[in-house]
Amino acid sequence: MKKVILIALFAALVNIGNAQSLIGGDNILKTNMSANALQNYNITYERSINHFMSISASYSTMPKRNIPLQALAKQFIENPNIDFDNFKIANNAITFETRFYLGLQKMSGIYIAPYARFGNMEVDVPINYTYTPDPIQGISFPSLSVSTSASLKGTIRSQSVGAYFGMQYQLLTKLVLDLWIIGGHYGTSNGKLQTEIPANTPPIIARPALIALKSVIDQTDANPFKLNSTILGNSIITNTDGPWTGIRGAGITVGLRF
Repeated sequence: MKKVILIALFAALVNIGNAQSLIGGDNILKTNMSANALQNYNITYERSINHFMSISASYSTMPKRNIPLQALAKQFIENPNIDFDNFKIANNAITFETRFYLGLQKMSGIYIAPYARFGNMEVDVPINYTYTPDPIQGISFPSLSVSTSASLKGTIRSQSVGAYFGMQYQLLTKLVLDLWIIGGHYGTSNGKLQTEIPANTPPIIARPALIALKSVIDQTDANPFKLNSTILGNSIITNTDGPWTGIRGAGITVGLRF
């Protein structure tokens, strides 16, 4: 009987070893399916350091699209002259992360993950405005008011740090399920946006058009972000700066372990 038990124990250890060779591996390549469904495409590489710690790098990109949650955006960006129906954004970000696992298995179980994120957001903001051409030889033309639009385009760069927690588990032999629960980040941002009128625009039109457009931009209340606009030649340069925050969670990520 003792021999049978020893043989069974040996067989079990061999099976465990074979399972570990199938399941094992210090690398995981994965993608967040929840973000992909929102056209925020992403890829993450995670590398185990020891049984309780890993490091990872992620890249995400979202092609240009209409700004989501327009009603919420209007609450944070107050200006009736902004055409939110055609307000477009695109972004990409790189995230570096360290995970501390609370379970006993490598890269598995509940984890806490501090991270740093560096992002670029491209914006295309249509703005409606009205101007009146300058007088010619003292004769003004108030009835010739012109209503038109311009696009304020540029990039807002952000740097932020944060933390979140989640759960990661092994499925089948190589498949990994990673559930982001909740977390967030906070940091700073700055940007440079620009709009311009054609270089060959006559001065009697260019000057009042630029002044009127700058006045409309200056009316924008985007608290806590600060906007500072300057006329430069036939262009208006708008510099932005302010805090940057975000929520990270409710994510379903699947990956391949190798």
